[in-house]
Amino acid sequence: MGKYKDELTRAMTLLSEDDRTIFVGQQIVFPGNPMSRTVENIPKDRMVEMPVAEEFQLGYCTGLAMGGNIPISFYPRWNFLILAINQLVNHLDKLNEMTNNHYKSKAIIRTSIGSQRPLHPQSQHIGDFTRPIKMLSKNINVVKLNEPKQIFPAYKKALDRRDNVSTILVEYGDFYNEK
Repeated sequence: MGKYKDELTRAMTLLSEDDRTIFVGQQIVFPGNPMSRTVENIPKDRMVEMPVAEEFQLGYCTGLAMGGNIPISFYPRWNFLILAINQLVNHLDKLNEMTNNHYKSKAIIRTSIGSQRPLHPQSQHIGDFTRPIKMLSKNINVVKLNEPKQIFPAYKKALDRRDNVSTILVEYGDFYNEK
């Protein structure tokens, strides 16, 4: 088992080996945040670089999922994913239920509790909304990745699920360099 960032990179490589996956987010094709360092080995034609339009991004990913793909949607901080809350709790969470499982769709969402070291980015970038999102979502699995050993199995489970449940995997920005 590797370090935190190495396990994330290994998990992204696993996801990229499945032809159904498409990586979607800001600063993934053009690096700019810690998550982008975990997809450097993924072919660029498997990625969709998004503008700063968080709600649109999740709506786009829901559409990809309805088409039989498994989108891997990147939100570098919980505070950014909050901007997509409508798409998350009113659409992605309810899609299979609203369509009587017609689409059998799921998405994998990466988010993070923003790093505070070595520089504190202020409170609008370090939110942890794990608990409230668990309360708002009945068909989305939310998993905190506290230790490197959890990462690969959690992403593999999210990919291999057959119950059409989407997964939010919560990373810790500080752990990229500390664990």
